[in-house]
Amino acid sequence: MYSQQLTPEHQVFRETLQAFIKKEILPHIDKWEKEGEIDKSIWKKMGDMGFMGLNFPEEYGGLDLDFYYSMIFCEELSHCYSGGFTIAALVIQYMSAPYLLKYASEELKQKYLTAVISGDLVSAVAITEPGAGSDVQQIKTTAVLEGDHYIVNGSKTFITNGYYGDVFITAVKTDPSKKNKGISLLLIDRNATGVSATKIEKMGWKASDTAELGFDNVKVPVSHLIGEEGSGFKYLMGGLQLERLTAALNSLGTADAALQYALEYMAYREAFGKKLQEFQVLRHRVAQMVADMETVKAFVYHCCDLQQQGAYAVKECSIAKLQASELAIDVVDKCFQFFGGYAFTEDYKIARMYRDVRVGNIIGGTSEIMLEIIAKMSIEKVNYQSVVKPFDKEVH
Repeated sequence: MYSQQLTPEHQVFRETLQAFIKKEILPHIDKWEKEGEIDKSIWKKMGDMGFMGLNFPEEYGGLDLDFYYSMIFCEELSHCYSGGFTIAALVIQYMSAPYLLKYASEELKQKYLTAVISGDLVSAVAITEPGAGSDVQQIKTTAVLEGDHYIVNGSKTFITNGYYGDVFITAVKTDPSKKNKGISLLLIDRNATGVSATKIEKMGWKASDTAELGFDNVKVPVSHLIGEEGSGFKYLMGGLQLERLTAALNSLGTADAALQYALEYMAYREAFGKKLQEFQVLRHRVAQMVADMETVKAFVYHCCDLQQQGAYAVKECSIAKLQASELAIDVVDKCFQFFGGYAFTEDYKIARMYRDVRVGNIIGGTSEIMLEIIAKMSIEKVNYQSVVKPFDKEVH
């Protein structure tokens, strides 16, 4: 179904990316995990290779490629044995920068988008608050217009790239009386007066700098309004399908990485005079995981086809996110068991993968949210209509 879409050029890209990861990323992962900080020079190296702007127009430094390159990018980065590094990269290219491309002024694009694509700036998206997660309409952070500036007050939490990042695409209430129609997006500089960031200590994703952000009378130029005032909610809803699709690809890549890692271990580890891979009960468990992964992968690749075509695939991307994230948790858990007591140590990367994978069915909308979306579309026949152009369609 999907193999016809991949060309020799896609394969060359995959091999080039694999070589880059092996040389420039894998040797540093353990250090980044231990220190809780990714060396920002890696973003510049990735920018120089064009990896930070695969689907962005050439006029902003991008490569203007089809979505299958991004599909490969998500898959291969998920084999880095660091969910923290992978999510940091995906947040930049697929969860924050697209808002600049689609809605920001030309001035902001030239100043910030080009720098994000080149790897000179790290971007983040700041939506979630202590009292508002999936229910975006309940955000409390306000932005009051005073002259040629907005005065921003409030807080955000669970913000990936929030501590070491440079710019935040921030959801604010410019008119609290209008509920979701009073939400706007502002670009806020990390170094602006009144912006504070506190690292969050997490169970996993150690390399990623997840942070709580505070905004205390932060002055944001009116020129940093992204798109139209009051349109932030629909912009955010329009970006969720790409976010969920890339999260699904990340989950599948993580599951595959865990299984391949486990198979390497099972090929030499012996018990009762036999290699682990020779025990029928373990062989069949592996076979079932492979079957489940291939089945979900086929559907996720179908969603990639829809993304490439510019479809607003709410139901499909929700299913992909749901199935891939839940499957990844199950696969990593089973692989963890193959390692026995060693899995519970830091001697093998499966312990890190076990910690990292658990957040997959929480980010980008929990599994419960995905199920409710699917239920509404299947039972009440709710038809979600796109109010904005999908990312890949916008580019091409």
